[in-house]
Amino acid sequence: MNIPTDLSYTKDHEWIKINGDIATIGITDFAQGELGDIVYVDVDTLDETVEKDEVFGSVEAVKTVSDLFMPLKGEVVEFNEALEDEPELVNSDPYGEGWMIKLKIEDESQIKDLLNAEAYQELIKG
Repeated sequence: MNIPTDLSYTKDHEWIKINGDIATIGITDFAQGELGDIVYVDVDTLDETVEKDEVFGSVEAVKTVSDLFMPLKGEVVEFNEALEDEPELVNSDPYGEGWMIKLKIEDESQIKDLLNAEAYQELIKG
């Protein structure tokens, strides 16, 4: 199981990489493994401000459809357009080419609520 230590995580299995006031967000290696082969990523919140814990999109796999939850309040400023043609990038490279959105963070105080790699590891161990 790949859990990079330089990222933050949520209990909903999103990862977050913060660079200044921009956060890159995707789903974890654990989440993509649980979902199986991803066939479609839908993000319809581009250029919208989304509250923490609200749904910002969904990911469709062969087995199921799963909502994507916003880890921090902010404006969705970019969607990874490569996922339109290659949604399987989420499976093959969840922390790299399989990123989903970039967010302009509006409430930096919420960052303290994110999990570090060790806490996320404990969460998925159950």
